[in-house]
Amino acid sequence: MSTWFPGRDRRAVRHPARPGAARTTGTPHRVLVAGGGIAGIAAAVGLAERGVEVTLVEPHDQLGGRVRSWPVEQDGEQVTMSRGFHAFFRQYYNLRSLLRRVDPDLDGLTPVPDYPLVMAGGHGDSFATIPRTPPLNLAAFVARSPSFPLRDLVRVNVPAALELLDVDFPATFSHYDGESAAQFLDRLRFPGGARHLALEVFARSFFAHPTQFSAGELVGMFHTYFVGSSEGLLFDVPTDDYDTVFWAPLRRYLQGCGVRVLTGSRVESIDLSTAQEVTVRVEDVDAGRDLVVDAVVLATDLGTTRRLVADAPGPGDQAWRHRIASTSNAPRFAVLRLWFDRLVNPERPAFLGTSGYGLLDNITVLERFEEGAARWSHEHKSSVVELHAYALPDTVDPDDIELQSQLRARLGLVYPETLEAKVVSSQWVVENDCPLIDTSPWVDRPEVITGDPRVLLAGDGIRCDYPVALMERAATTGWLAANDLLGQWGLAGHDLWTVPMKGRVAAIRRVRKLFR
Repeated sequence: MSTWFPGRDRRAVRHPARPGAARTTGTPHRVLVAGGGIAGIAAAVGLAERGVEVTLVEPHDQLGGRVRSWPVEQDGEQVTMSRGFHAFFRQYYNLRSLLRRVDPDLDGLTPVPDYPLVMAGGHGDSFATIPRTPPLNLAAFVARSPSFPLRDLVRVNVPAALELLDVDFPATFSHYDGESAAQFLDRLRFPGGARHLALEVFARSFFAHPTQFSAGELVGMFHTYFVGSSEGLLFDVPTDDYDTVFWAPLRRYLQGCGVRVLTGSRVESIDLSTAQEVTVRVEDVDAGRDLVVDAVVLATDLGTTRRLVADAPGPGDQAWRHRIASTSNAPRFAVLRLWFDRLVNPERPAFLGTSGYGLLDNITVLERFEEGAARWSHEHKSSVVELHAYALPDTVDPDDIELQSQLRARLGLVYPETLEAKVVSSQWVVENDCPLIDTSPWVDRPEVITGDPRVLLAGDGIRCDYPVALMERAATTGWLAANDLLGQWGLAGHDLWTVPMKGRVAAIRRVRKLFR
């Protein structure tokens, strides 16, 4: 029996794939993958490695989707921009499996030494010295954190708090149907600082306000990142921009596997009216073309998936179409990247989460880890700083320069040395294409398998049974989409890994019964 594990957690769970042939023989099946983000790349790799003929279609010039990076010109120099900082947690086993295709030792990732959080006018928290193994990590955090003053702990709703430890996925997701993260936080009665720093900051990192965000998803996140895994809450980041480190190499890997990669193109429509094949209309700068394939994987943002499915002619179960139509997008988010004329103080961390600073949710100092930013910083003796604002209110005009000024002013409150700094150049990005995991019933959300075996879904807004989220859900559903098609055609799938599917302390369930 193999003793290999994808990380340090010896309780990580392997989900074996369906067995089958290692490679297709004869005429290969044809699949079009719509969307070149993490989900689409994972699906394309999973299929192509088994000999399936794959066409990958991506509207942008780079792969990576919402985690892509692209070149911009700044004062005559070429630098890079992205849609913001992303944490590559060590629990992201299936994403890391994908990245290992081009970086077996993951040398392109570097650890961030701490994940500090700070509240306006008050205290902060750090996870650098917290043990990684549950439940010691939770006990140590409560004991050391100023977010949990002893006088306030007596108010905590112990039965609700024990729910965080007594989980069983996927049933736990459904247990919280109809309850928002905010309502669950209210039930917990955590001290105010703990509510904001330990939980609400995390909820907002899902690009949603806690009143809109699913409590089941929040509990799943708490299990995945903290009390259910011994990988720890600290994370890694790429050593340079996303495209340089991972997506451009993965594009070359895909092409080496025979995948036709069409960037700068988009899927305009899919036609399911024939019994066996799917006709896909692909548009690019010059013209359109119709591609006939055996199956499609829709790994696009949910807005695009809704449009493609709603407009697709053809018979079939209407329930899955309704589930897709019922999805919605999270509120807009903004990223402001600033090239300053001076350095921030050397003790500033690579990443800082904030709470109580208006719309400012976190601050990133890019030269701390990104090689391109570090070169620019060294040459100009200046810093590259990125500000994130998640879940913008509907009343905020993203085109209003005042919003950028507000973020800049809040930065000055956190890092006063930036108040006198001049901005040499800036880049401003506002998007609203992230999925909203709301309070609707978990089983009503779209899943990888649809009512048509020729159509598979993938992405971080697509439901699966595992406690995964964000980039890891994108990668996992991409692999699952590939595995389903491979299984239909008698080909071997790809094993997946997750954190434990249940709480790590079996006695917690017995303790909970004492409170009933």
